[in-house]
Order: sequence, then C-alpha cells, then structure tokens
Amino acid sequence: MSPHSSATPAATPSAAAEPAGSVASAAPVTASPAGGCSDKPPTPDEVDPDEFAVYRVEELDGSTGKVNLVIQHGAWGCPGKDTDGAPFVVTGEDSRWALDQAAYVTATNPVTSTTENQRIGVQELIDWIDAHPDSGLVFRYETGDDGAIHRLEQVFTP
Repeated sequence: MSPHSSATPAATPSAAAEPAGSVASAAPVTASPAGGCSDKPPTPDEVDPDEFAVYRVEELDGSTGKVNLVIQHGAWGCPGKDTDGAPFVVTGEDSRWALDQAAYVTATNPVTSTTENQRIGVQELIDWIDAHPDSGLVFRYETGDDGAIHRLEQVFTP
C-alpha cells in the first residue's frame, strides 16, 4: 500500500482484519492477552480482527473534514514485570481507514479523565490524536456498508 492515501474507504483489509462482531456497550473495554501469549510480533493468524492501534489522522486531499485513521493491527502480548497490563503488539505496515464523521466514538484515559468509556465527538478524538501522534491507543471498531469506520470504542489498558 502506498504511504499516501486518496481513496475512500482508506484500506482494503484482508480477511483477518474484518471486524468479527459488534461492540454494544459503553462499559469499560479492558485489554487481555490471548492464552499462551508471546512477546514476538503476531502472525497474520494471531492478529485480533476486532481491534487496532491508532497512530495518526490524515485529512483526505480536496475534502472538507473527511479523514483517514492511520492504524496498525496486532494482538495482545504478554504483560511485562513492571506493568499493570498487556501490551498491544502491532505487526505489518500502516493501514489507512476512513472515519465516518458521524461515527459513534467512546474513549477512556488519557483521552478523557476516566477509566470508563465515555462517548465523545469525532472531532474531539481527531483533535486528541493530532495533539498526541503515535500514541498507539487501541480501539475496537466496526465498519459500515461503505467500508468506513462507524464505531470506535477505546480499550482501556491500565
């Protein structure tokens, strides 16, 4: 994939990257490693199909307000000795995925001041990511029929 994007949807995910189910509550979504976790980057078969890490936002050329999220898929790794939670280990190249401007978005700390998911506006998320590029916050997501992201729920990692 080219590092520059101009199409919507922004990415054509592989079958492993398709969201598998719906996320229906605003309760905290917490990170947990899969059984037999590994410190190595996940293989395509180990990639979590429902979650990704967000790194940047790119405005589409010639558009008014349309953006792509720059993301990487991955899987939960093994918790370290000095951490409270498992890391989300990314693999592969950056992907770009269109974000619907009317998407349902929830966020936790550090985007909000709580460890429980709170609904926020799409622009609030975009502003936070612009101010904190490469943070790698993990989100569960769903896409709509147009291939754009219609739902994002941040996964709280203690």
